[in-house]
Amino acid sequence: MLARRCMMLSIFALVAATVAAGATRAQTAAAASAARELAGQHPAEYYRRAAALITSARKDDAVFIFYLGQLRFRTHLMARPNLPPSGDRALFASLSEVVGRPVNEYAFGDLPALARTVDAVLAWDLKNPDSYTPPAQFAAAHASVRSGLASMKAQLLAGADQIRAQRKRAGEPVRADGAENSRTPFAPRPTPL
Repeated sequence: MLARRCMMLSIFALVAATVAAGATRAQTAAAASAARELAGQHPAEYYRRAAALITSARKDDAVFIFYLGQLRFRTHLMARPNLPPSGDRALFASLSEVVGRPVNEYAFGDLPALARTVDAVLAWDLKNPDSYTPPAQFAAAHASVRSGLASMKAQLLAGADQIRAQRKRAGEPVRADGAENSRTPFAPRPTPL
């Protein structure tokens, strides 16, 4: 009886810790599995996986993988400033528009969920260092891009009322409860590095 009670308390503590840490639906087991599969690959692969997820109605997973990919792609570009503009830099811009637009159309309809996803991405990145652009080798690039993503999260939360009002005026869905699974177009333009 005591062992069962201890087990139940342990399970409760784990669930409570997960909720307290702001865990998000975006980091489901499928998203975590996809992130593990993508480890060490070129950052463009994260975008490709996010595109597949967004079209297969696994939108929260797509948001997580997209933002993890964006973090890693931006880090790759910042760490390697001499890359030709027609190569990975052009690819990043193209993927940010083609894949980022539908992902952000969905993600920006629920800003608290997006903020939790950004937190989950930053946590995942810390626990699972990028082997394509290793943090030990490119510490400044990692710190700068991570800081930029955290800043973006703070800006979207600070401007949440304005973003919601803009979406409502445009007839775009706004939800905070995570109940809706499809949205109409809205996406901020990607910012250049």
